[in-house]
Amino acid sequence: MSEHYYTEDPKTKSKPKTWETTLDGRKFRFTSDAGVFSKERVDFGSRLLVESVDLSTYPEGDLLDVGCGYGPIGLALAKKDATRKVEMVDVNQRAIELSKRNAELNTVTNVAIHPSDLYETVEGKGFAGVFSNPPIRAGKQVVHRVLEEAYDYLRPNGYLTIVIQKKQGAPSARKKMEEVFGNVERIALEKGYWILQSQKQA
Repeated sequence: MSEHYYTEDPKTKSKPKTWETTLDGRKFRFTSDAGVFSKERVDFGSRLLVESVDLSTYPEGDLLDVGCGYGPIGLALAKKDATRKVEMVDVNQRAIELSKRNAELNTVTNVAIHPSDLYETVEGKGFAGVFSNPPIRAGKQVVHRVLEEAYDYLRPNGYLTIVIQKKQGAPSARKKMEEVFGNVERIALEKGYWILQSQKQA
C-alpha cells in the first residue's frame, strides 16, 4: 500500500516549499512538504470552510482542528478570533512540525499544536467549535469517528463543522451528523464541496 498523508511518520523525502496566499482576507505564508495533504496550495475545501464560518455566532470557548495538516484551517481560525485558543492535532508528525513552523511564520500565538490520532491526546474539553477537513483516504470508518467523537468534546451549543466533497461521501457524512447531533445544516456548497455543520443542543 502506498504511503499517504494519514501516516504517522512519512518516509517520503522531505522537500519543503514556502509560498504566500490570502486566506479569509488575511495574508499568510505557509511552508508545506511532501507527505502532507495538499502540499502545493491551500486546498479549496479548507479555504471554503474557513471563509464560511462566523465565529461571532459561537459560544465562548476554545476551538479544535482535527487533522490540521500544515495548519491552514487552525491558523486562519486563530487569526479570525485572537481571543480564542485553537488546539490543532494531526497523526502526521511532519504535518505537526510544519504547523508549528507556520504558526511562527504568521506570528500566531493562540494555538496549541501537538500529535494525536484523532482525539486520542486532545487536551481540551468543552470546545465551542470542532473543525475538520477529514482524512478521506483513511476510510469511511475514520471519517465517521471524527464526526461521532466530536460530540463529547463540544460544549452545549458548540458546533462541529466539516468540509467534504459530495463524491467523497458528503451525503453519508450528513446522515451520520444528523444521527449523532439530531441536526445538520449545509452552510456552504461550491464546486462539489459541502460545508456541513451540526450544533450540540444545550
